[in-house]
Amino acid sequence: MTRERAALYAGCIVAYADMYITQAVLPVLSSEFGVGAARAGLTVSVVVAAIAVASPFYGPLSDAAGRRRVMAIATAILSVATLACAFAQTFGALVALRAAQGLFVPGVSAVAVAYAGDRFGPRELPSVVGGIISASLVGGLLGRVLAGTIAAHSSWRTSFVVFAALTAVVAVLLARGLREGAARERHGLGASWAGMLRHLADPPLLGAYVVGGSLFFGWIGIFTFLPFRLAAPPYGLSTAAISSVFLVYSAGAVVSPLAGRLSTRIPPRRLITIGLVVEAIGIGVLLARPLPLILLGLAVLVAGAMTAQAIAPAFVNVTARTAKGGANALYLTAYYVGGTLGASLPGLALQAAGWKAVVACCAAAVGVALLANALLCGRAPRGVGAGEAGAGEAAARTL
Repeated sequence: MTRERAALYAGCIVAYADMYITQAVLPVLSSEFGVGAARAGLTVSVVVAAIAVASPFYGPLSDAAGRRRVMAIATAILSVATLACAFAQTFGALVALRAAQGLFVPGVSAVAVAYAGDRFGPRELPSVVGGIISASLVGGLLGRVLAGTIAAHSSWRTSFVVFAALTAVVAVLLARGLREGAARERHGLGASWAGMLRHLADPPLLGAYVVGGSLFFGWIGIFTFLPFRLAAPPYGLSTAAISSVFLVYSAGAVVSPLAGRLSTRIPPRRLITIGLVVEAIGIGVLLARPLPLILLGLAVLVAGAMTAQAIAPAFVNVTARTAKGGANALYLTAYYVGGTLGASLPGLALQAAGWKAVVACCAAAVGVALLANALLCGRAPRGVGAGEAGAGEAAARTL
């Protein structure tokens, strides 16, 4: 792995790790601050909401000011916000500081794929995007498992201190390891904003945005509220045991690069469909009672969701012929709007009707993604080649 790729992937790892620090310790926060499951989930949903709000700003900003600069500075500020969370004395303060974290995560998450599009050619792009998705999964896994482990042996506050230090180190790596794409023509910030907004009139891009938001709704809805099910009878798992359940994320780290390679042989929309169907099957398995079946269902869910997620951003990157930073930022905005809803609405369903309602809610969201892929993404112009999106020339002819 080159130094450039290593820095890019490290940036994605810490950004996504910082997002999910509290997810494995929600029952602990619920007990310490005296709040219910839905309110405790705000420590996740508020981060996702802030990312959704901030993402549209980073795409045009990186188009205008340069991707390396934006990624390095945002990560440095993210490390400060992460450290501040360790000193929150009230639940409201923690939620506010988590929102502050979310404002800077898109400095990496909304820019990484556009950076890859600038720096790598069509043959390399699938593997690089697959690597970005794998890095995001590793980050999510690290944030959940390591934070939960640290909390079990020390406190949840120590988790924030550790991740703040890691994030600061990676900010330096980004500043030194990334390069600016020489081939990219810079525009003023106003022109970059206008270019981004024009993407909202493109049906294939709109379809991809709905796919991203819906698949993430299903994903985060399950993983945010699963700890409450596992902490309750008949399981009664400890915080450390619950955090270890998130090791199923490793399935996604394997699947994402594989999906990138398969995209040279299989049309991207078909791969997205396969991924979404597999995700829905995994969600359905979670209705089972035995813990081994729950773990199996989670692994299937991860494999399916990350198959679709490994392809959709590359599809966006090529379908948007101009203002690619803005196009990718809009995808991230839709993705995290879906995540914001997924980290809150299933919590209300859980409180009202139990775990089956959470499963039904998340499965319905995946159904919306399937419809969007079928009805909107298929309207891509013939000239938009799937190969350019990382799917190869053969797949391009099938779009």
